[in-house]
This record gives sequence, C-alpha cells and structure tokens, in this order.
Amino acid sequence: MKVILNEDVKHLGELGDVKNVAAGYARNYLFPRNLALPYNSQTVTLFESRKAEIEARKEQKRKDSASEKEKLEALTVEISMPAGSNGKLYGAVTNLTLANYFAANGFEIERKRIEIPGLTIKNVGSYEFKVHLYETTVADVKLVVKPQEDPQAKAESKKSSAKPAEKSEAASPAAEEKAESAE
Repeated sequence: MKVILNEDVKHLGELGDVKNVAAGYARNYLFPRNLALPYNSQTVTLFESRKAEIEARKEQKRKDSASEKEKLEALTVEISMPAGSNGKLYGAVTNLTLANYFAANGFEIERKRIEIPGLTIKNVGSYEFKVHLYETTVADVKLVVKPQEDPQAKAESKKSSAKPAEKSEAASPAAEEKAESAE
C-alpha cells in the first residue's frame, strides 16, 4: 500500500516521502497515529502545497548535520578498556560503546549510524570510524583505545604495602606484652 509520510518515522522515512508499506502496518500503526496518509490525488495536492515547508525543513537538517560533522571530526574519542599486557582487550569496542560515549558527551547519535571497520575493535591503539549523520553526510572520527588500569593490580599493590604495616602493628602489642612480663 502506498502512503505519504505526515511526520518523520524512524526506520521508514521523512515527512513527505512516498513509501510502499504493508497494508496492516499502515492501517494499524501509521494511520491511527497520524504518521502517514494514504497516497491519493487529494493527499498529493496537499503535500505539493507544503513542499516549500518540507524543503526548508530538510535544508535545516542538512545544515545541522554539516555543523555536527565539523564538531565530530575535530573530536578525538578516547576510551579506556581493560586489556592484557599484550594490548588485547578483554572486551571489545563496538558501536554501542561509542553511542554510549556520545550520549554521555551531549551528542544524539544512534548506534546504527556508527560504522566501525571490522565491526569491533579488540586491540589497544588508534583507529578511525564513520558516523552517518543525514543523507550523504558522513563524519570520520578518530578513536584512541587505551588500556585501563587494572583494579586488581591496584588492590594487590595496596595490600602488599599494607601488610608490612599490619605486621608491625601486630608485632608491637606482642613486644609490649613481653616487655611488661620481663619487668
């Protein structure tokens, strides 16, 4: 069934796009939510009259994506991950990891728009990945994966430095008892 989108619909299209969808999807989801209208001569003339407004909206999205591209290309993403001594990560850097990083830093980028060469990064080092913003706008972003300090190694070093202090504290009461019994 042919429909004209009345609003932007995620994973389907933008306002004014003509799409071919299943009849049930249109009847049960798109039409009740006023997300689309049936494709006929009346709706075509309605959207022809709104064409200037739709084009202005798309042009604004193009400008926004161009400015966001500049921001992303100037950015160097640094992620710390647990890694072995040989530089191999215990996990992997995926598009979800990067999407969470962007969300924490004020960017609204879906994980599906992030393209990592080889799908995952499993070693420490410098990489580049792509972010698809709008239409054909693609940002190339630099990524640096660093090894994370091992919390167990920190804990062990603290324990080893704490053990001599504990021994000296434990030895001092015993030394005091011996000194008292000797008197």
